[in-house]
Amino acid sequence: MIPKEILKKVRQIQIRSSRLVNDVLAGEYASVFKGRGMEFEGVREYQIGDDIRTIDWNVTARLGHPYIKIFAEERELTIMFLVDLSSSGKFGSVRQFKNEIATEVCALLALSATRNNDKVGLILFTDKIEKFVPPKKGKTHVLRIIREVLYFKPEGKGTDISTALEYLIKVTKRKTVSFLVSDFITEGFEHTLRIANKRHDIIAVSVTDPRELEIPDVGFVELEDAETGETVLVDMSDRKIREEFNRLNTKILEERAKLFRGMGVDLIDVRTDRSYVEPIMKFFRMREKRL
Repeated sequence: MIPKEILKKVRQIQIRSSRLVNDVLAGEYASVFKGRGMEFEGVREYQIGDDIRTIDWNVTARLGHPYIKIFAEERELTIMFLVDLSSSGKFGSVRQFKNEIATEVCALLALSATRNNDKVGLILFTDKIEKFVPPKKGKTHVLRIIREVLYFKPEGKGTDISTALEYLIKVTKRKTVSFLVSDFITEGFEHTLRIANKRHDIIAVSVTDPRELEIPDVGFVELEDAETGETVLVDMSDRKIREEFNRLNTKILEERAKLFRGMGVDLIDVRTDRSYVEPIMKFFRMREKRL
């Protein structure tokens, strides 16, 4: 039995997200994703009047005369959410925890998808696959997605993004638009991400808290790794320690963004101390401009 306070929270998120979809994101989702669901069918010889942008240069070079790619428009898209439920998500120094922000971002995007009659699915993961919800249509299904992200109690504590991406490849036969929602406090997923992004349109949603980037002068602080339980005592009154801490964390974010750019993976950078609407809008505008 789901507690009443959880159902109330789900309802609050739905109402707030629906309002944002109607007032802010109306048309943005459709302009970026609808019409882009094109599935490759094959090639044929180039004919006068064909769009030269559709030329398949590999086949053309191999056969000695121009061929173009043929696509069939998909009638619907499948949107997948791969959500990191590791213990580091249970942290927040402002108004909300990172996992609460992640839930609201998923709700906003999922409601945008269902409004455009697309299917929505969910993979919850830690250092293993925690739950899989197959893609379906409809507002009732989206409410289930929101509830699962908010309410599900994971068994694992760590983060294994590679396992989540491998599972996505395994359970989906057609290309999806997949939002990978995590704080990305992990490593070793680069190879799998590169493979998954060739089969799917992977979009990284990074959720960060300001205290993960900069710690003020608060004296001695015991820092604990939420996923391993390891603790260390640090004197944050030492200016050099603070500067080094801040420099290292900023460098990690910059290297992560560079990694995503190199793979052609778009990044939505969300923080717990700022509105997540503007980063999402920035993502839509960037995609629309690219198209």
